[in-house]
Amino acid sequence: MSDQAHISVLLPEVLDALGDVNGKLVVDGTFGAGGYSRAILEKGATVIAFDRDARVKPYVDALVADFPGRFQWVNRCFSEMREGLADLGHDACDAIVLDIGVSSMQLDEADRGFSFMRDGPLDMRMSVTGKSAADIVNFDAKDDIAHIIWLYGEEHKSRGIAAAIVKRRDERPFERTLDLAEVVERALGGRRGAAVHPATRTFQALRIAVNDELGELERALDVAETLLRPGGVLAVVTFHSLEDRIVKTVFNEKAGKVSAGSRYAPQKIETKPTIYTLVTAKAVQASDLEIAANPRARSAKLRAVRRTSVPLSQSSTPPRQQKVRS
Repeated sequence: MSDQAHISVLLPEVLDALGDVNGKLVVDGTFGAGGYSRAILEKGATVIAFDRDARVKPYVDALVADFPGRFQWVNRCFSEMREGLADLGHDACDAIVLDIGVSSMQLDEADRGFSFMRDGPLDMRMSVTGKSAADIVNFDAKDDIAHIIWLYGEEHKSRGIAAAIVKRRDERPFERTLDLAEVVERALGGRRGAAVHPATRTFQALRIAVNDELGELERALDVAETLLRPGGVLAVVTFHSLEDRIVKTVFNEKAGKVSAGSRYAPQKIETKPTIYTLVTAKAVQASDLEIAANPRARSAKLRAVRRTSVPLSQSSTPPRQQKVRS
């Protein structure tokens, strides 16, 4: 396993956003290799961590041994924080940390099927259940595949890629990651010196679709505001624009930041109680020094908010309707 599996992105900045956590209950919603959990535990907090990937168990066992009585792990999605905490006898917490997306640990394990650089089964599931990436490319309609690649990968040539995938699967089904990566690469005309592999956006899109990552994020943001005690901090680290856009929009809305519109069509601003105040006025990004040590940090953005004492019934925005991909 790569050493980068143990590097938590923007760790000092996350700890700074959380503030003093000594004696407090903190939820690490995306445990991974446990980097955030360990650092928070070292600050004197009690941590309950969530991860739907059962392969994190060795990292869990290490923290249980190092911090007896102050660390517990729940094998659930982070959108199920309320249920997981309730099972352990808690109905609130003092802080929540989320590190969104696939971990370096998962990318490094070829048999998980996340990477287009390592040959493995075309899976991409963070858990062992549900539809795999192979199921999507082998059985979904061409238009549906194109939509996934365009929506979640922001790939402008999604239709051409989908057509190439369907043409190839008519000859034989996709089973391996490098097989799919080669088809996508050819559909886009090869690398031709490109700094980013042509299959990057397609693999990102399939991973997000397989794991319903954006739906998970939206549900987690909704439940977080119901769990945080007044003064509690929610810190979220994202790695691409789709995730960051969701977090930024939700945080600004719940903090009462409403656009006034243009001078030609001004919007009426209605003042309502807000459930968050912004801890980070804008996204915090990694330093050049951190990026040099951990290239994965290049696209990372941290945003954080603090819970006010306003009850949810008086919040600035109504509950959002979730869009769950069937």
